[in-house]
Amino acid sequence: MSTLPDDQLAEQVASGEQQALLHLYDRHAGRVYALALRMLGDPMSAEEITQDVFFKLWSRAKSYLASRGSFSTWLLSIARHAAIDRLRLDRRRPSLDDQDPDETWAELPDEASTSEEARWRALYFAVRALPHEQRQVIELAYYQGLSHSQIAEVLGWPVGTVKTRLRMGMELLRRQWLHGESQGEKSVEG
Repeated sequence: MSTLPDDQLAEQVASGEQQALLHLYDRHAGRVYALALRMLGDPMSAEEITQDVFFKLWSRAKSYLASRGSFSTWLLSIARHAAIDRLRLDRRRPSLDDQDPDETWAELPDEASTSEEARWRALYFAVRALPHEQRQVIELAYYQGLSHSQIAEVLGWPVGTVKTRLRMGMELLRRQWLHGESQGEKSVEG
């Protein structure tokens, strides 16, 4: 453990000395983690923020000015901003528990009211008829607004599997939709 003051270690980090970064990490990681944990309430997120803060320290050490305040205050300010950014991101990310796709479908109008409403109802049944894995991916993508990588994380699947099941499900829906349209045309013509 180094006996150098924080501001001198920060200067060394700015010069690219990895050992100085490790010394600062040993001194301050506990505080950074404690602040992130208090703000986020999640140990895993707090660990990620702690890593992110020290990565930022490595790349931004030159921006620290001892004349503006102590190193620990500067570092904890970076941690606070990183935690706030995480909270904002988490608030923007839709919650999987907020809306049940079945409730969304149930709010669709009666199939007898208009032909457009009937088509929406037909879409409901087409989605419900899909294999579970394909339906699940489509509902997460289109009704929860999740990206491929977010769906993969939620379901514990590789991204490639998510993309394949989404593509297969959409292809089945397209075929069912086109089949329904051609059935409607036949009944009009006949």
